[in-house]
Amino acid sequence: MALSKLSILTHLTQTLAKPFPSRTYPPPSFIPIRLLSFATPEEAAAERRKRKRRLRIEPPLSAFRQQQQQQQRPSPSPSQNPNAPKIPEPVSALSGNRLTLHNRILKLIRENDLEEAALFTRHSIYSNCRPTIYTCNSVMAAQLRQAKYTELLSLHRFITQAGVAANVVTYNLLLSVYLDCRKTDLALEQYKQLINDAPFNPSPTTYRILIKGLINNNQVEKALELKDEMDLKRFKPDPTIYSYLMLGQANNSNADAIFDLYEELKQKLGTDEITDGVIYGNLMKGYFLKGMETEAMEVYKMVIGEGSPVKMTDIAYNYVLEALTKNGKLSVALDLFEKMKNEHDFPRKLTVNLGSYNIMVDGYCAEKRFEDAIRVFRSMGEKRCSPDTLSYNVLIDQLCSNEKLAEAEELYKGMADNKVNPDEYTFVTLMDTCFKENRPDDAAQYFKTMVESKLRPNMAVYNRLMEGLFKVGKFEEAKSFFDMMLPKLKMNDDAYKFIMNVLFENGKHGEVLGIVKGILKEEPDDLTEELEEFVREGLRKEGREDELAVLKSELEREKAEIAAKAMEETERARARARDAVASLLPSKLGIKGDYTPLNENKDDGEEGLTEENAEIEAVNENGEGNNNGGSEQVAA
Repeated sequence: MALSKLSILTHLTQTLAKPFPSRTYPPPSFIPIRLLSFATPEEAAAERRKRKRRLRIEPPLSAFRQQQQQQQRPSPSPSQNPNAPKIPEPVSALSGNRLTLHNRILKLIRENDLEEAALFTRHSIYSNCRPTIYTCNSVMAAQLRQAKYTELLSLHRFITQAGVAANVVTYNLLLSVYLDCRKTDLALEQYKQLINDAPFNPSPTTYRILIKGLINNNQVEKALELKDEMDLKRFKPDPTIYSYLMLGQANNSNADAIFDLYEELKQKLGTDEITDGVIYGNLMKGYFLKGMETEAMEVYKMVIGEGSPVKMTDIAYNYVLEALTKNGKLSVALDLFEKMKNEHDFPRKLTVNLGSYNIMVDGYCAEKRFEDAIRVFRSMGEKRCSPDTLSYNVLIDQLCSNEKLAEAEELYKGMADNKVNPDEYTFVTLMDTCFKENRPDDAAQYFKTMVESKLRPNMAVYNRLMEGLFKVGKFEEAKSFFDMMLPKLKMNDDAYKFIMNVLFENGKHGEVLGIVKGILKEEPDDLTEELEEFVREGLRKEGREDELAVLKSELEREKAEIAAKAMEETERARARARDAVASLLPSKLGIKGDYTPLNENKDDGEEGLTEENAEIEAVNENGEGNNNGGSEQVAA
């Protein structure tokens, strides 16, 4: 068997060592002919050219997608300035999951849950679905409509720090906030930042907001400068902006400037008559200021008459209504108001808004027709108009000024039914009227409700409350309000002197000393030399001048006792730390004999070993023992 295997292996080796003979194959009996799609090469070339043209006109879908992705995500160039302002996202970014997020936040806004909408926006900034600037603008616009300026500025600061690039709408919202808060300087600074740094230009709405806000803040000259700047930037003449400027001149009783603006607008538009009706209400005011009543009514007939080419909107009608009611034409205004309500067809045609009702309420109040004013005010819902805080304040102020406090309080109670929150002006108006009507308790209750509503009355309101309570002898109530407002308001010397003087006059010197004691404990800097001399002079009249010095010495003694107790607590803590280290080291490190703490020889002014660094010192000692070669200590 073994021999046969050996012979087989030898035979295989010899066979593999021989070269294989090359085989030759006979040539094919035929040559395969390629079936061509074109009869001639010219036709094939023509087809290729046609195909190339089609590819140039209609590129492949894959190439189109690749090009679109490159446009959406441009590669950063190394020469680009990293400090350059970011370009805001296009509207196309609002798609997919980001659109779903946008709709969810809009739903919260429609449900009037602005706090949750703002919180949801903040949480989404650092999530996988980042909101667009359009979503952030929607939340801030809703906050602006409800005058939640602090929340709006806080949200804007947050998204700016998060790197969300602002667009022109964001700037417009900020301008509206600053102008509503009468911060015209901040608004103009924001406008300069928009001009100098933003990667886009202001819109006509930007100039409308700025000029209207400046007019409302009685800064007509700056508004005119902005109008001239629009001309330099080649903006189209805007009749709405000219109507704001004419309104500002009317408020300043400058009729000639109104006519000059009207003629300038006609010259720029190149027409004999302006078809936008927003301009004619303020033009009527100019004629009324000149005493030209006939000309003013001719303008009214030209605008309101049948077949008039002038296009009237709700804002244009309101200017005409205001011109009529402010110049003794209430009956004509009533006819126009009825015409406006009949033509109103929401949402296709808008001729009446909240401002229309406010103007008519003012007109009725000017004629002392308060019942009609209240009737018109309560009929707003017929045209889907809801009164706001300003509407309530105007009517409540008119009623309180004409000794109709009961009707004003009834309106105040109805604000909750319409989901309208009163502001500081509402409460102050009711409080002042209650004092005039000899109702100090109700006045104090209105002030207390204002504070409990987290509103911020200023020092002038607080002083009126204190003065009203002191006049009727309610010293305890005044003192309680003083204690309540002391941590909320920054009291000045006049505020302290006012209450101290009343307490001195009523023999309450002890309470004055109590106020001084509270000042020295909480805000020692508030006790100025002038105020201290005032207190000393008041005590001197009663022969109690030494009590102020005794009070100050007692406070110094109390401070010294508190400092001594704190020192004792520190010494006890040090002693506990030393005992802990002394008990720890001999058992852990095997040290024999007495142990002297590291801080025993330190000066009294230096800090000793604390509980927190006792273990650190023990670790250091353990390390030194290892270096000294104590093998038995290391094993222990």
